[in-house]
Amino acid sequence: MADGEFWRPPRACDDYRSEWKHCRSLRNLFHHYYTYGKFPLCKQWKKDYNSCIEWEHFKSTEAKTALRESEKKRLEEQKIHFPIWAMRKDPPAEWQLPLSDKEEE
Repeated sequence: MADGEFWRPPRACDDYRSEWKHCRSLRNLFHHYYTYGKFPLCKQWKKDYNSCIEWEHFKSTEAKTALRESEKKRLEEQKIHFPIWAMRKDPPAEWQLPLSDKEEE
């Protein structure tokens, strides 16, 4: 059996469709425009949905490659955003002491 016969898309096809519908929803359009000053780009979710359907029905290698590349790109974009707060490695030295009641100025 070929290697591609057992391959599954990273998400279910319905997940891509749901993301596409959410991206196009009025509430999301308004929120995205208010937050970023531009409308969201929903084309990639639609392409991913179509590729997923094509893979499910025809086992197309182009669809498989397109889904892999899209998910890889999506993961790379998530790595760009660093956490705002620096994570501690150890607790503060005097963490067990009670908090003072005085307001610090």
